[in-house]
Amino acid sequence: MSRRAATGRLRWYIATLLFLSTVVNYIDRQTLSVLAPHLKTEFGWTNADFAWIVIAFRVAYGGGQMFSGRLLDRIGTRAGLSLTVACYSTIAALTSLATGLRSFAAFRFLLGAAESANWPGATKAVAEWFPRRESGWAVALFDSGSSIGAAIAPALVLAIFRFSGSWRPAFMVTGALGFLWVVLFRATYRPPEHHPRLSAEERSLILSGRASTASATDTRLQPSPDVTATARPGLPYRTILGLPQTWGIVVGKALTDPVWFFITDWFAIYLVSRGFTLEESLLAFWVPFLAADLGNFFGGGCSSALIKRGWSVGSARKIIIASSAAAMTSLVPAAYATSLAGLTACLAIATFAYAALSTMILNLPADIYPSDAVASVSGLSGTGAGVGTVLATYLTGIAADRYSFRPVLFVASAIPIVAAAAILLLVRNNSATKRGVVYPI
Repeated sequence: MSRRAATGRLRWYIATLLFLSTVVNYIDRQTLSVLAPHLKTEFGWTNADFAWIVIAFRVAYGGGQMFSGRLLDRIGTRAGLSLTVACYSTIAALTSLATGLRSFAAFRFLLGAAESANWPGATKAVAEWFPRRESGWAVALFDSGSSIGAAIAPALVLAIFRFSGSWRPAFMVTGALGFLWVVLFRATYRPPEHHPRLSAEERSLILSGRASTASATDTRLQPSPDVTATARPGLPYRTILGLPQTWGIVVGKALTDPVWFFITDWFAIYLVSRGFTLEESLLAFWVPFLAADLGNFFGGGCSSALIKRGWSVGSARKIIIASSAAAMTSLVPAAYATSLAGLTACLAIATFAYAALSTMILNLPADIYPSDAVASVSGLSGTGAGVGTVLATYLTGIAADRYSFRPVLFVASAIPIVAAAAILLLVRNNSATKRGVVYPI
């Protein structure tokens, strides 16, 4: 690592660490989703029962991001992510002790609270380590861990389940992965201002990339190599909540994340409801998640390329957001597809588009806000996503039991368009930009 760092690539090692944390995060949370058909049979749960377990996770995950984001801005990325990954890995392993609906819901609530720091922390790390012309690629890399983790989880969890003959060891094994990551992260991560293995050239690139986005009228936004991002006071919540940019990001996440979480939480049950067994359709189960992985890099790569060609950051992000929202209407034909191949193809298009859109929304806090407020804004958007996802999960359980999954797919295809419209309307340069409170976009 030291030899490569001399050539100016340490920031990409940091991005890879963030990617691995997201992989572990999603393996832990997907363990329950993969085992859901077996657990429903063993404990006699209905879809509405399972929805309550999912809701317990979502309530804590969504609400927790608002607090974990602020915590990360105060104590720093290294301490914050080390603490939270160790916590959720412990909770994931302890889920093996669950005995029924209530205990599963309790463990999932605790898991959601601990996992809530991952995206605010990763977004903050990108803001610290990458200039905006590269941040699209960095966000795409760490966010792609969600689809990779979701793709790995079925094969890993089912292999453990078959080998052991019980679902309990699956939670113990997947929970142990996070402790390995914490050891690697603690040995590698430091803020770029004083990282001992960061070359002078790369440090200058990172810090000048930050400075180039700052308003010349506000020295608060000018980074200093002698002061870390965590040492400066962050923007107060009253200021953050008073900005339309904040609400554009929050609404965008609140209306798009429920679509992704419907697929991750309900896909195994949905396949069974359509007459496909999970074991027989394991390859098809992977396809939408791998498509999402490609979508992350498509969105991040295209927006970075447009910025390099002279587009403004806002225009480059928004063109991807609008086109991706339109592509997510492929969930409508998925409701009518009769073959596994056709259904999988429609979902793959939707997850590809979602991932490209999500990468852009995840970039926006780092694009717009100083680094000492990035995790706070990202956390607020995560809380908005949590509220939307909890409501969507509750309604999904009721609709699936009383009707089918078809109306769920109809709604899921329409709301991303509303989200894109909100972002286009609210995320723009305004008087706060002129005053130097936030960066121009």
